[in-house]
Amino acid sequence: MMNTQTKSSVSRSGSFENNKTEKSKTKSEIFRRYFRVVHALFVVLMLIQFLPDQLPTETYASYVIWFAVGVEILTLVFSAFIKKPAALNLFVDIIAFIYGLLILWTLATAKFNVLKAALFPPPGKVFWQFIGDYDKIFTNILSSVGIILQGYLLALAVAIPLGLFLGWSARLGSAATYISKFLGAIPPIVYIPYGIALLPTFRSVSVFVIFLATFWPVLAGTMSGVMNVDKKTIDSAKVLNVNKITMLFSVILPASLQQIFIGCNQGLTVSFVLLTSAEMIGAQSGLGYYIKNYSDFGDYTRTIVGLIVVGIVIVMISFLFNRIQKFLLRWKQ
Repeated sequence: MMNTQTKSSVSRSGSFENNKTEKSKTKSEIFRRYFRVVHALFVVLMLIQFLPDQLPTETYASYVIWFAVGVEILTLVFSAFIKKPAALNLFVDIIAFIYGLLILWTLATAKFNVLKAALFPPPGKVFWQFIGDYDKIFTNILSSVGIILQGYLLALAVAIPLGLFLGWSARLGSAATYISKFLGAIPPIVYIPYGIALLPTFRSVSVFVIFLATFWPVLAGTMSGVMNVDKKTIDSAKVLNVNKITMLFSVILPASLQQIFIGCNQGLTVSFVLLTSAEMIGAQSGLGYYIKNYSDFGDYTRTIVGLIVVGIVIVMISFLFNRIQKFLLRWKQ
């Protein structure tokens, strides 16, 4: 009887300790997710909006408040659903950087007037201008992204098959590597005058420039990937008597993907730089045109809006590209 009572007491004690441990873990998890520096920065950003403005013009502080509140709500929602600690840390670190930038920007402009107002408008005015020009910005984004996709995808469609065939031949591949290095070293933007003289529209010129910016690094990456495929992989495929087309596209291509993506990343980065530069020269639409047009008139509020939008678009496309790359290379992990 005493043994039974003792066992029951021990069982209840163990259950109590387990419940206590679980509650402690739950509290620790809640604290880890919702009590971070990023939320303290949000509070600081809110508080400084109530400091007196030093600028004689409207600073549109309410737009900063609404933007920060929206971002904070998204942060809380994402904190509840992102399970991986590394992904959550990355997300909140980015938000903390945004809050910190807005704090410094607000203090240096609207609150203490350290920076020249004509060149560096307060963040509230930039948000206000973004909403006012939303339709123009959206139209220019579509124009720029459309040109990027046309030139970039066309370059991939030509460079990858050509790189496979050239890289498959050791003799041709060695010669083509040096030729691609030589031609790839020439900045594609220098071809713009020839493009304007030979092609019917400036949009076709821009597509041509993006094609050149992407073609050479993708071709070089593809050839490098083919020439460095493990010989054992090729020998195993030969044992199965696969034909040349199957060898190239079912064996060599997957094995070369990592090097191909290196070239694709280089081409994508250079394409954005060249597109914005090309649009500043003679285009009538696009994000580069938006920035150049308003900077010529001294409208630096819209210029900063354009710069921010360019950065956001590049980050979003790069993020999508990295997701595609991880999906196609998932077998390597």
